[in-house]
Amino acid sequence: MAKTAMNQLEDQVELIRREAYATGYAAAMRAIREIAARPAPAEKRPTPAAPTPRGRLPRQPQPAPRKAQARQTPADSKPAAKRPERGSNARFVEEVLRALAPQAVRPGEIRAALQRDKGVSLAYTSIRHALGQLEGRKAVRQDGNGGWRIAPEKTS
Repeated sequence: MAKTAMNQLEDQVELIRREAYATGYAAAMRAIREIAARPAPAEKRPTPAAPTPRGRLPRQPQPAPRKAQARQTPADSKPAAKRPERGSNARFVEEVLRALAPQAVRPGEIRAALQRDKGVSLAYTSIRHALGQLEGRKAVRQDGNGGWRIAPEKTS
């Protein structure tokens, strides 16, 4: 009994869905027909001259060729952006760590200081790579909380 009632309900829902789809489709087609029946906006359309052989339209006139601009000499043009020197990221990071010396500094703080003080925008991966390089040279060390410090100088 319950299965029959469920089947009847599903059939009614399907019937309603199909009727709604058909109604929406009919309304959309009416709107398309109305738009298609409207006259096109008045445009300045060229009237075709006498048809050319095989019913082709005559060729449109080509614009006159433009005069070639005088080439700029290298002195006139803007200089290309200079690529940073190899190892500059590690140097920048080390300078920030030295400036904030006694405290431990996290990569986010290093990035903010570089942007604020030097106008350099480094990705976090580049900062992490530079810290790894400096750690390999024993110039910096990491504390237990994710901060980085300048390694103490060893005196002999």
